[in-house]
Amino acid sequence: MTERRCTDPVILNQWHPLHPADQMEATRVTRTILLEEPLCHALDANGAPLVWPSAGSAPRLDGSQPSPLPARLAYGFLWACLGTPPDDLFPFPETAEPDRRNLATGTFGVHVSAGRAIENFLDMGHFPFVHTGILGEEPHTEVKEYDVEIASTRDEVLATRCRFYQPKAAASSTSGAEVEYIYRVPHINCAILYKSSPNDLERRDAIALFVQPVGPEQVIAHTFMSVLDNDSSDTGIRLFQQTIFGQDKPILENQFPRRLPLAPRAETPIRADKSSIAYRRWLSSKGLTYGVIPAVAE
Repeated sequence: MTERRCTDPVILNQWHPLHPADQMEATRVTRTILLEEPLCHALDANGAPLVWPSAGSAPRLDGSQPSPLPARLAYGFLWACLGTPPDDLFPFPETAEPDRRNLATGTFGVHVSAGRAIENFLDMGHFPFVHTGILGEEPHTEVKEYDVEIASTRDEVLATRCRFYQPKAAASSTSGAEVEYIYRVPHINCAILYKSSPNDLERRDAIALFVQPVGPEQVIAHTFMSVLDNDSSDTGIRLFQQTIFGQDKPILENQFPRRLPLAPRAETPIRADKSSIAYRRWLSSKGLTYGVIPAVAE
């Protein structure tokens, strides 16, 4: 068995995103890094995904590549695992609805831990100050009371009744509105946000952040949208999401420490941090050690 630089089974035995599926071409080999391990990936001539360790070897697609890794295509991305993956990836049923547009909207390298990236995604308190004129603006700065639970039957963190005033909540928005959010964290490094759709009052747009941990303090953040929008162009939807993440990136890279502390009192909590507190507790209960500062037993 190949010795891994990362030895934490909690993160090794997970599916991890590597690349947008719509940017892959048959037989074209691409290199990347997952958990400090150099990898190659490609589609074979039949469109099936292939992922294999690439350290010290030239990429090849003749069936002789050593130690192929578990790989699959799902939710617009190629996923792989360095250990023993779960049988199924987390559920994301909205992506199968025929009237939705599913788009990979951007890939960003960020010098921060995966947990910090997810935590920032869950934080509504920064909207008026970081995403001014889009996801928030003064004087609408209050984070209203909302509910958070760690859903044991689904093994995920769920935040509901989240509401926030936004001047431009989506690419197709024409005016400001109070937007209702639901946050799901169904994977230690992936989160999905459901928000009111300006185009369908009965359903929600879905925005996902799929984080690829390159190392304990470096990630590739993949963004994805499943939207009820037949008016905006693909370019317009992608530009909207890339603008948002471009504003988040310098904030993320100035986090200290870069690894996510899991101790309950490591950082001062406020109401806006309820989701973060639940997320940290959930990670701690799993025994995660990679890319975090574990809580020390008192």
